[in-house]
Amino acid sequence: MRSSYDSDYDKNKRRGKSIYTIPSDEEHIKAELFKNGPVEAAFTVYADFTDYKDEVYQHTMGDYDGIHDVKMLGWGVENGMKYWLVANSWNSDWGDKGYFKILRGENHCDIESKVIAGEPLIE
Repeated sequence: MRSSYDSDYDKNKRRGKSIYTIPSDEEHIKAELFKNGPVEAAFTVYADFTDYKDEVYQHTMGDYDGIHDVKMLGWGVENGMKYWLVANSWNSDWGDKGYFKILRGENHCDIESKVIAGEPLIE
């Protein structure tokens, strides 16, 4: 029984043709984002990340909390700091309406070393 989602699951389901790892450097990640759109990234989370609001995140204090997977959408520069623009899954009332910026080009919190992308299976 579906209470609010009026779509057949089997008709709406999508499959991937392949997945691949993006080399761990800024230029390869930017090229993938530009060519094919968002990628999946995993990064190390520390206690100070939960208090993020809207600045470019840089880990400064707090204990290790684990690894978290997110959707990397793009990049930019704010006040001279290069950043990745990332969508989080913690709801739109966290961070900057569910998004955050994290330091780019320094593999901050290992975010540039754990990036994958996928090719959709188009039938």
